[in-house]
Amino acid sequence: MDIVSISRPGNQEPIHVGAGHPFLLIAGPCVLESAGLAREVAAALKEIAERLSISFVFKSSFDKANRTSLDSYRGPGLEEGLGILADIRQDYNVPVISDIHETQQVDAVSAVLDVLQIPAFLCRQTDLLVAVARSRKAINLKKGQFVSPWDMANAVNKIRASGNKNLMLCERGFALGYNNLVVDMRGLPVMRSLGCPVIFDATHSVQLPGGAGGSSGGQREFIPPLARAAVAAGLDGIFMEVHPQPEKALCDGPNSMPLERVESLLKTLLKIHAVVSEDTSGN
Repeated sequence: MDIVSISRPGNQEPIHVGAGHPFLLIAGPCVLESAGLAREVAAALKEIAERLSISFVFKSSFDKANRTSLDSYRGPGLEEGLGILADIRQDYNVPVISDIHETQQVDAVSAVLDVLQIPAFLCRQTDLLVAVARSRKAINLKKGQFVSPWDMANAVNKIRASGNKNLMLCERGFALGYNNLVVDMRGLPVMRSLGCPVIFDATHSVQLPGGAGGSSGGQREFIPPLARAAVAAGLDGIFMEVHPQPEKALCDGPNSMPLERVESLLKTLLKIHAVVSEDTSGN
């Protein structure tokens, strides 16, 4: 398996993700609502990660280009959003990740972000995958809700053929009929067999796309059981959208994890991860 290296601010050693390396948490508000909220969540998650001795990358989107409704809040945009993320990176000494939607954004986001995230709906967009790969940044490639785990080999090959092996894959559920997603846990080891560390998106996996009419719904009560099952299936980290007050979130509130419950869940996940890692090493 390729080990992914994620740069960190200053002279800190990079974060290594993959077999034999610390569990990775990618987390933060779905979208940048304000600098104050982003900083509050980043500070809290950093403290949790340090207490639990896990790696942490702060996530929030400067633009959510695939919102259900034209009237839905998308974020502050590229310039302001990258400014907020750059400040968080510097002030809290944590790596940052955000979505990239267009090839012309690559240069700007590469100057700030430590990891470039390709949204699930864009996982087959060849020009975008090639442009992001050529940035030489670490990549988090989300599996489309319409793509089988084994077909992600094609997306992986596009990125590797463009000169970048610093790649993680992220499971976020598969479309099951209308307005619903299901997680096939077999997909986690299948994608891991492609030679990439695998991250489980525990919050988007409980989303109900478009299920609230003009926005997506969600079932956050299923975040913990799905996260436990995914870690038991064997993976390298967890992705969670986290908000202090999910009911007031401007994006994906119904499927966001309350900030106050994150540490308790992570403690459970780490116990499961330790058992799975020991069992794997024994084989």
